[in-house]
Amino acid sequence: MPEVLRAPVIVVGKVDVRSSMCSSCILSVVVNLGKTTHSDPHSFRGDQRKYWEAGGNCNVAIAAARLGLCCLTVGHVGDEIYGHFLLDVLNDEGIGMVGMSGQTDSSIDISAHETLICWVLVDPLQRHGFCSRADFSDDPAFSWLSKLSKEVKMAIRRSKVLFCNGYCFDELSPALLASALEYSIEVGTSIFFDPGPRGKTLSSGTTEQRRALDQYLKMSDVLLLTSDEAESLTGVGNPILAGRKLLKEGVNVVDTVGCGDSFVAAIVFGFLHNVTAINVLALANAVGAATAMGSGAGRNVASLEKVIEILKNSSLNEDSSPSVYIDENMDASEILVLARTIVNGKNACVSHVSLQKVVSELLPKLIAVREKALTSKCAS
Repeated sequence: MPEVLRAPVIVVGKVDVRSSMCSSCILSVVVNLGKTTHSDPHSFRGDQRKYWEAGGNCNVAIAAARLGLCCLTVGHVGDEIYGHFLLDVLNDEGIGMVGMSGQTDSSIDISAHETLICWVLVDPLQRHGFCSRADFSDDPAFSWLSKLSKEVKMAIRRSKVLFCNGYCFDELSPALLASALEYSIEVGTSIFFDPGPRGKTLSSGTTEQRRALDQYLKMSDVLLLTSDEAESLTGVGNPILAGRKLLKEGVNVVDTVGCGDSFVAAIVFGFLHNVTAINVLALANAVGAATAMGSGAGRNVASLEKVIEILKNSSLNEDSSPSVYIDENMDASEILVLARTIVNGKNACVSHVSLQKVVSELLPKLIAVREKALTSKCAS
């Protein structure tokens, strides 16, 4: 199985503006349980880089960079072969990194400074499991990181968006994550938060974890959730009503459709380019589909060319309808539904938007990004 390296914080912005994302840089090692004969996981180390890939929020940064955004990771990687590999991958994608500083005295175990490696276990049915040293400790992997350095603060200040997800709590302390949130608010950087599966466990975790989670849920500009995650945090099964409940608690935007790393990158792209909500979700699904057609992680996330191709040949599966979640008596603002064609008539709170119209508005933006990238490449 390949290993996945993660980098704690990532910032995302427009091409001429630096942006950040708060999470860890991870090296992922993928192990096929149906084929391997190794009993010692360390036998995958050394130079067997074919098993290695960038993981964690590096996936978001790479996908965002390929959409033409300027990205910066903020976190910690070790000064060893795994950290160097991860930095090389990010550098090849045009992504910088600002390292966090912390205690360096001899009381800190040297292993605590090593790049975080996540073992991705894949069985013959292609089911995945994940395992890292963070799973065997009550403390975050980099608990010795205690404050934001001047360099990290500068990165956040220069960013349009700070992205953080629930897995950041596995690597960074709740207090440090809360300070990143508070500083972002102070300097006017927008906050995107994806609690992911960790949201449920954090909501019943330590006092510090619950407090930091609550801050992110209430103070983020954009909250990204699947319908299951929204239900686990609100106790409301209807994703529309769950989203509204979270909105009432202070979050400005909620997406309950579902978002992988590539999906998040597309949401950030739309936010920074003032793309309408329905167009953003169409783009996000195209980017997610492009990633799903490959191996998925690190350098295998969606390419811009593949996203454009999918949009040009896009169609819709209209077998399922969102109407199951919509009550005529629902006190709601307008709900937009993407459709193959415009539907005659109009529900009190539902409007249909043509897929053809959405694609015609998205393609020029993405083609412009592609042309700019080609121009920059030729100039260099």
